[in-house]
Amino acid sequence: MKRLENKVVVITGSAQGMGKTHAEKVLSEGGKVVITDINEELGNNVAQELGENAIFIRHDVSNEDDWKNVIDTVVDKWGRIDVLVNNAGITTNTSIEDLTLDSYMKIVNINQVSVFLGMKTVAPIMKAQKEGSIINISSMNGLVGGAICYTDTKFAVRGMTKAASRDLSPHNIRVNSVHPGVIQTPMLELEEVKEQVEQFKKTIPMRRVAQTEEVSNMIVFLASDESSYSTGSEFVIDGGITAL
Repeated sequence: MKRLENKVVVITGSAQGMGKTHAEKVLSEGGKVVITDINEELGNNVAQELGENAIFIRHDVSNEDDWKNVIDTVVDKWGRIDVLVNNAGITTNTSIEDLTLDSYMKIVNINQVSVFLGMKTVAPIMKAQKEGSIINISSMNGLVGGAICYTDTKFAVRGMTKAASRDLSPHNIRVNSVHPGVIQTPMLELEEVKEQVEQFKKTIPMRRVAQTEEVSNMIVFLASDESSYSTGSEFVIDGGITAL
């Protein structure tokens, strides 16, 4: 039996990047996956590529009505939601002096408010099932400082995870946060950042960046029954950066 046999897993922001890799890994472990994203074209293409155990739902993660639509659609199709992965997020490198309030709030709404909305909306379903796993993707910058606003929201995700775990644990709903470091994505292959990446690797204790699959492996662990006594915890995948 596969590790996620017949589990229904909702992954936000999964039409590309790490989210897509998470979706592929869930399917390989026997799960059913719900891809949600603002990009309809990419999302539909991924769902078709992954086959009958994958569906796509257009989703603005900062919109409460969109969250209700996602949850209702999934329950209508598969009858339950076993796992929610709050993966959607954006970042900025703008300085605190140059960052506008509108730009700040856009990042807050996508990175932080969306996590609150996701947990709030899925909780009644998981309570009725008497089980569930919520996995909130934070960052190593939810543990140590980084860019303004991005860091703020990732610390908030870490805090919300702990608060929600205390609220939901009596209902056998586990809530954990995942803190990736530097991950090998197409962005790191761009010519203009290659040298910067090579220099940064030298500061990582393991002397390399992570592959997306290494983060997906953690997602599968937290989604599976193997992590049945883990809640309110931080799972760090950063090659030792935050241990310095």
